[in-house]
Amino acid sequence: MKLNYIIKQSAGFFALLILLSFTACKKENTNKDLGAMPTADQVKFSVTPTATNANIVTLVNQSPGFKALWDFGNGATADGNTVNAAYPLAGTYTVKLTIVTDGGSVSSTKSVVIAATNPAMLTDPAFTTLSGGLSNATGFTWVIDQTQPGHLGVGPSTSQTPDWYQAGPDEKNGLGFYDDEMTFNMNALKYTYKNNGTTFANASNATAIGGPAGSSDPTVNYTPPTNLTWLVTESNGAKYITISGGGFISYYLGVSQYQILSLNDNEMWLRCLDKANAGNAWYLKLIKKGYVRPIVQKPLQAANLTDDFQATANFTWTAENIDFTKPYDNPAKFPVNTSTKVGYYEKRTGGDGQYGNLNVTFPYRFDLSTKNKIRLKVFFPSGNDFTKVAPTVSVKLQNSLLGGNAYTTQAEIVKPITALQYNTWIQLEFDYSGISAQTVFDKIVVQLGGEGHPNPGIFYLDDFEFK
Repeated sequence: MKLNYIIKQSAGFFALLILLSFTACKKENTNKDLGAMPTADQVKFSVTPTATNANIVTLVNQSPGFKALWDFGNGATADGNTVNAAYPLAGTYTVKLTIVTDGGSVSSTKSVVIAATNPAMLTDPAFTTLSGGLSNATGFTWVIDQTQPGHLGVGPSTSQTPDWYQAGPDEKNGLGFYDDEMTFNMNALKYTYKNNGTTFANASNATAIGGPAGSSDPTVNYTPPTNLTWLVTESNGAKYITISGGGFISYYLGVSQYQILSLNDNEMWLRCLDKANAGNAWYLKLIKKGYVRPIVQKPLQAANLTDDFQATANFTWTAENIDFTKPYDNPAKFPVNTSTKVGYYEKRTGGDGQYGNLNVTFPYRFDLSTKNKIRLKVFFPSGNDFTKVAPTVSVKLQNSLLGGNAYTTQAEIVKPITALQYNTWIQLEFDYSGISAQTVFDKIVVQLGGEGHPNPGIFYLDDFEFK
């Protein structure tokens, strides 16, 4: 009985400690504005034209709460208790102020009437570059620059570059992306988005335009509004394109404002935020419709390449989804290869490892009419698992200008490795004299173990030469 009494008392004391701990940690709400949602009557703001320009108005929040969000009614947005909104064109604009508190959010609107257009606000050269100016009645039409790496990209919102992902050339074919046309007209600042019935949308934002919820970017049946306008503004040294009425540029991300990273007569690079994912910034590359980028050909040159994987090499390999080390101790100094040091090539497990390789791209195209044979030595240990795919050595010549589609025009020679060739060095030659007239290749890809092999493997190579 005494033991039971002690346990009960101890348990009760422990429970009391927990209760006291939670009570002590509870946050006191010392600001009533943070806890209660304001009423619609409490959401108020003033609109005052600036003294120097009646087309720029100052908006001042007069409501309780801890965050003020503004929609200027011309496609631009801002946050803060005091902001300026610019309206170059005459018209009536509906300004919406949303006040956010711990208890929720409430909005209120006012109409802002701009009596006259102010042409002086439309003198930024970006207006003319995008549209052709007032003398161009039809405006300029822009399309996604689909052949360029990074025409769609994403990175952290703290960066100004797509550090996480860049789409390869034509990577988004068939998704309702590359047939989009965006027309900027200086007359009435009309913006036209022609999507031919479908829009490629970001998965996290797609439901806002009628798309499905899911983890993959969908192609959405969507009819764009026809009464959209556009504007170029500047803030903190950066220029922005802003589309009215929730309009957007091609890939849907739930936003209407795009920072201009670069712009010339034929190309532009834009950056925007992601409404559903505040930590993401997205990038779009566009070109003027009909523009054909001139192809800058690399010079044609006979290759003279060697790498003994020890000390002598006149180029540097890139290891893609493999573990590569040089110099590495020769596992077997047989007569074919008595070198002390060689290259170590280890395939990784899984999907990416199936396509692992060594590759190198040069600042010139290979003149195969004079130098067209690649030689190297390889060593295949018998402990590797080749039950899925037969062991091979592949050497590919590719055109790097095709980016992720370089494989579509590559010249590949594959050499099978037999069981009798395991555990010994063998010399291989890859003869491209049969395509000596080809002048587009500037990249070499070497794969050991066979492409599509799902299992890891360890290999060695030495004495590469293309000469």
